[in-house]
Amino acid sequence: MEDFADTAQREIFSVSELSHAARELLEDNFSLIWVEGEISNLAQPASGHIYFSLKDASSQLRCAMFRMRCRLLDFTPENGQQVRVRAKVSLYEARGDFQLIIEHMEEAGDGALRREYEAMKRRLRNEGLFEAAHKQPLPSIPRQIGVLTSPSGAAIRDILTVLKRRFPAIPVLIYPIPVQGQGAAEKIAQAIELANIRRECDVLLLSRGGGSLEDLWAFNEEVLARTIFQSRIPLVSAVGHEVDFTIADFVADVRAPTPSAAAELLSPDRQEWSARLVSLQRRLSASMQNRLRQTSQRLDWLSRRLQSPAQRLARAQTRIRELQQRQGMALQHYQHRRQDKLAALHARLLQHSPAQRVAILQGRQTNLQARLHKAMQERLRHTAQKLTSLGRALDAVSPLATLGRGYALAQRVSDGELLRDASKVAIGEQIETRLARGSLLCRVESSHNK
Repeated sequence: MEDFADTAQREIFSVSELSHAARELLEDNFSLIWVEGEISNLAQPASGHIYFSLKDASSQLRCAMFRMRCRLLDFTPENGQQVRVRAKVSLYEARGDFQLIIEHMEEAGDGALRREYEAMKRRLRNEGLFEAAHKQPLPSIPRQIGVLTSPSGAAIRDILTVLKRRFPAIPVLIYPIPVQGQGAAEKIAQAIELANIRRECDVLLLSRGGGSLEDLWAFNEEVLARTIFQSRIPLVSAVGHEVDFTIADFVADVRAPTPSAAAELLSPDRQEWSARLVSLQRRLSASMQNRLRQTSQRLDWLSRRLQSPAQRLARAQTRIRELQQRQGMALQHYQHRRQDKLAALHARLLQHSPAQRVAILQGRQTNLQARLHKAMQERLRHTAQKLTSLGRALDAVSPLATLGRGYALAQRVSDGELLRDASKVAIGEQIETRLARGSLLCRVESSHNK
């Protein structure tokens, strides 16, 4: 009976109730949180949602990211990718699974650094920091090499070993710098600026050993890239291994695959230069011998041509007499030519004399006046004949001639109308009758239409 009573007092949950309570407890006690881990068991169904597990070395969590949030991703999630998520803690009641509901996801670790590296590389290239036109030439034999690296690293030992083997006469000045970690890029940039201010070296070598992208990140910082671009001293970049490329490599005047390769690039080969000096010495000796031989031969030739001052003076006097004779002949020839030209100009002047021209014009004027007078007489005679002919024709059609044959012209006095019909004249109306000689003023007494 006691056991039954204890059982009656217990609070018993159904599976659904417990799952619901657990979900509310989790969601009420955890706001949005950030979690970092590696993607595994990635599933991307046709619905557009994505489901995966987020794991680390010892644990894993189920995660869900719904379609509307997936559309905001700027990368494609993949298994094995290190990511950082902002999520809500929840429970999938149907299976009782503890899970994260992803609100935002971004790459972490090398993936994020790689994206930032590519973005910065693209931006600086578009600004022209990588263009070959801005690259400075390296000196053939450096006066002094400035090495910017860690004084305790393997890179400086490799560089000094190569320089000592190839050309130990070149002095080396080391600018100690941190090659990784927080603030390393700013300190490297300050060292480059210091080298430019002091101007102790005519070439700089920026170097460190290999490492991961994160280890080499100081050489991908924008502040260092812009400082290298503004450097007035040529700079060689030898960062990491041959397969490692940093932003500093692209901005530098020359990129070397390794620190040792950079040292060989900057230092001439001692044996090669020794052989070259020996060759130049031999060429110089042969050239001097040849020059002495040529000078000696010229001296002998000049000594044979050397003459006494009396002989040179006699030759000069003979030359002067010849020039004087040629000058006299040239002067006479010139005078004859000028006289001939003057005679020709005088003859042309006579041909164009104004008096002769005036006489010709006066003769032409007299001839033209005679022709004008004759033409006027002929024109007057022709006009008189034409006028007589026209008078005769006019007289033939003149009404006066008709009147002379006994006809008359009758005209009403009141309006001056010429009368042709007797019926249009009233009795007692005055008319003027014009005869061949004179006119008559008459009054109408009667009229006859016939």
